[in-house]
Amino acid sequence: MQPTKIVDLFAGPGGLDVAAEKLGIPTVGVEWDSAACTTRRAAGLGTVEGDVRLYGPSDFPDADVLAGGPPCQTFTVAGTGAGRKALDEVLKFVERIVAREDREEIEKDLSKLDDERTGLVLRPLMWALDAIDKLDRPYKAIVLEQVPAVLPVWEAYRKALINEGYEAECGILHTEAFGVPQTRRRAVLIARYGKDPVTLPTATHRIYRKSVARDSGDSNLLPWRTMADVVTRPTTFEVISNYGTGGDPKARGRRRSDEPSATVTGKISRNRVVGPDKSELDRFSFSEAGRLQTFPTDYPWSGRDIGQQIGNAVPPRLALHILSAAFGWPSPSETLLQSLTTWTPSGP
Repeated sequence: MQPTKIVDLFAGPGGLDVAAEKLGIPTVGVEWDSAACTTRRAAGLGTVEGDVRLYGPSDFPDADVLAGGPPCQTFTVAGTGAGRKALDEVLKFVERIVAREDREEIEKDLSKLDDERTGLVLRPLMWALDAIDKLDRPYKAIVLEQVPAVLPVWEAYRKALINEGYEAECGILHTEAFGVPQTRRRAVLIARYGKDPVTLPTATHRIYRKSVARDSGDSNLLPWRTMADVVTRPTTFEVISNYGTGGDPKARGRRRSDEPSATVTGKISRNRVVGPDKSELDRFSFSEAGRLQTFPTDYPWSGRDIGQQIGNAVPPRLALHILSAAFGWPSPSETLLQSLTTWTPSGP
């Protein structure tokens, strides 16, 4: 298929949009975080700053592809059971939306949720069904991604979309298996209208395993990429995590420069970087943190909370593979992948 334009919900600073623009596909992103919108505008990406709930397919009539990565925080609450409760609630709402229950009633019940972010994961499904029911113009393709905890929601989406005439697939992808110099797992759903089979993208690199040599494993796959492949420093270095350890310095995760980065989060600036003699080195700059996510070196990070923008983003290199699979295209060429190292704004 040949897409015309992508509307990207919860678009963040532009990870998926960067990939789409490299593929020659125009995008418009809907994002309510003003800081992320500042970066998007600096990058020349089409941007609507606002609440996804206030828009619908009719507001973007030239978009024939729907994409999105809704907020995930309420699905990843550890230890309290809140994540499981949120998931159960969302799956019940999926059934109601698919059954075409009165939308006003659904909206009223969504407003009663403990955390309004929980219901946002339902918006792409609403948009997909509204494009069918109200416009009689199904999206040609749908691409969604989020943390692994959201996979049951994507599985419910998959069943619903197949009943609406789509072919769809979902699963967990490892970012380093697609050449991202970072270990990160994402739940991905790809759907395409019609009867052509849909598959998730095929891995190009090996999955990182602690203490397993980079050159071991499937010889048909490339070795995983390292932090040193994208972050140029005068010496080798080690990154020491400063979160998720209960305050115990001995328990802090460590990754060497000849390994992939651990998952880049909004707290990446808190991670110490030390040299081979254990001396303190400069912590990662925004450009370096962005490169670990495979953003271009010169991507114009702007506004406030840049670390959070970077941590929340979809790695553009992974997005290139996902979009290519969604459109039934071959895996992106090495030339195309290399083009991610620089950025040229496409316009205001």
